[in-house]
Amino acid sequence: MAKPYYRQLEEEKVFKDPVHRYIHVRDELIWELIGTKEFQRLRRIRQLGTTYVTFHGAEHTRFNHSLGVYEITRRILEVFEGRPNWEEDERLLALAAALLHDVGHGPFSHSFEKVFDTDHEEWTREIIMGDTEIHQVLARVSPEFPKAVADVIEKTYSNKLVTSIISSQIDADRMDYLQRDAYYTGVSYGHFDMERILRVMRPMEDQVVIKQSGMHAVEDYIMSRYQMYWQVYFHPVTRSAEVILSQIFKRVKALYHAGYSFTHQPVHFLSFFHGKGSLRDYLRLDEAITLYYFQVWQEEEDRILRDLCVRFLNRRLFKYVEFDPNQRMNDWPKLQELFREAELDPDYYLVIDSSSDLPYDFYRPGEEEERVPIHLILPNGKIRELSRESEVVEAISGKKRTDHKLYFPHDCLSDEGEHRRSKQQIRELLNP
Repeated sequence: MAKPYYRQLEEEKVFKDPVHRYIHVRDELIWELIGTKEFQRLRRIRQLGTTYVTFHGAEHTRFNHSLGVYEITRRILEVFEGRPNWEEDERLLALAAALLHDVGHGPFSHSFEKVFDTDHEEWTREIIMGDTEIHQVLARVSPEFPKAVADVIEKTYSNKLVTSIISSQIDADRMDYLQRDAYYTGVSYGHFDMERILRVMRPMEDQVVIKQSGMHAVEDYIMSRYQMYWQVYFHPVTRSAEVILSQIFKRVKALYHAGYSFTHQPVHFLSFFHGKGSLRDYLRLDEAITLYYFQVWQEEEDRILRDLCVRFLNRRLFKYVEFDPNQRMNDWPKLQELFREAELDPDYYLVIDSSSDLPYDFYRPGEEEERVPIHLILPNGKIRELSRESEVVEAISGKKRTDHKLYFPHDCLSDEGEHRRSKQQIRELLNP
């Protein structure tokens, strides 16, 4: 790639930020990228999807988070400046990739992706490489620059050090979202000593390493991540809202293919029902549009779609019980049959949802999603993998925790009305 060149702003721009206090922008490239319509769209995409139904403060957006990842990356590069193994020519590339790493997210991204079989990382590349304002800005640096940015985000860029700053087991992305999500949800789990970690980061040939003296700050970071996943990201109430959201998308798609006549046509989703959504179609979607449709679909004739939208918008969520499918699959056919007898379609009202997390892992050759571990640099200059030095990290390394829950509309299982016997049998099986 040709040596990138871009002008500096005459006067530094700053954003006030509740997590980092200030976000500093001095490069004209970054300022122009922030002003593109594709990046501004991230103001209309929540960072935590449906988490706001559980933690009412979680209304922050991908826009907030992307600026935060950029700021942490900028500060990491200040530490790297003038050190061996760091090429200053890569600075703009790292900053642009940090800013744009989430630009491909859609409305309630993970639910949308599951139903419509899309991938926000693929959309990120489309936005960077396609006919967009972002591409135009990046291409003014050099013709090769947009592809280099996309490659960093996709983790295929030749210089793995640049990639590791934004995507690794201790990166600018995680360091921002843990603190930001903790701040907006009001919990204390996501706090760790980021200042210390930044001070002890060092560039090596193909990844960021940590001075041994900063090991305890990294231990704290890993435990913070573990707590945030189980106390916030996998919260069962949030997952209930996510289940209903997915079921709404699933029902709309099924109705469309069945020839249902919508009172309010889902025009923004039509191309995605056929798996042919264009970049233009995708960029028109945001959470404001999605919630508009949920609002009007409360009046649809289809009972299931109407009910699911009412539930989502008014927080009338499904209840849940622990349900390990590996141990209770003998109950599954019977439950489905009883739900049908109670006139509750099990395809929409009986959902197993599983969550799993691996807080830290070391390199395991040949395994799916091989993880580059966190390395410490010892006073003698030798490199050692973190769990070899830290008893705390060794205790959780490679240990994947999985949680299974069964979600269902408990309010529909009372003794009132019809199908009392079926409802009673369901209650006995589920024993909520």
